[in-house]
Amino acid sequence: MTLAAGILARGPWSPADVEVTWSEREFTADPQATDAADRALEELRGRGSPSHDGLAGRLASFEARDGRLRLDCEPVRWALRLLPGDAMQSLSALCVVRSADGGWLAGRRAGWLATWAGRWALGAAGSVEVGEHPVHTLRRELVEEWSVREQRMDVEALLGMPNGGVMLVGMAWLAEGATVTPDAEHDEFAWWPADVSRWPEHADQALRTLGELLSPLEG
Repeated sequence: MTLAAGILARGPWSPADVEVTWSEREFTADPQATDAADRALEELRGRGSPSHDGLAGRLASFEARDGRLRLDCEPVRWALRLLPGDAMQSLSALCVVRSADGGWLAGRRAGWLATWAGRWALGAAGSVEVGEHPVHTLRRELVEEWSVREQRMDVEALLGMPNGGVMLVGMAWLAEGATVTPDAEHDEFAWWPADVSRWPEHADQALRTLGELLSPLEG
């Protein structure tokens, strides 16, 4: 199954309504893609990034039906997500973080990172590890990047990304008074207003589009 960029499936779903199966068979890319991934990884290491290769998750197929989302996953080489035009449906999870009053947590990613270096992003994100339930990925990244746990979480959408990757988007609502502590992957953070139209100028169009997509799903 080749997935197009855009909204593949739209929730919200409760975490219990997301089913995941894992194949033991590893996805094998063609030699050209493998060589390109090798070069991309070397470039990252050359500028001091601690990036390391290994296996991560790939979305082989999915089905959204009867209020449930099923994801069929398989192992894939992590470095393939670095390819600018075809990330081979490598699966990531984005945990958008909301304060009790509706604010959006945004952080500027450090310059040494492999992806989105120096850019602002919403919440916490990372690759889905082999055998991991993507809902666990959402919660793991929230703790690892911001040292906080959610009061409530929903899975909001499955997105095909322009680079050929796939992203599962969850929304975590924090309890009133909860505080966040950024990790080394962020060199600055801020709470953006609940109204997306009031976000600062450095919030790029991709983030605004995501915010507008998720705003009607608030509950």
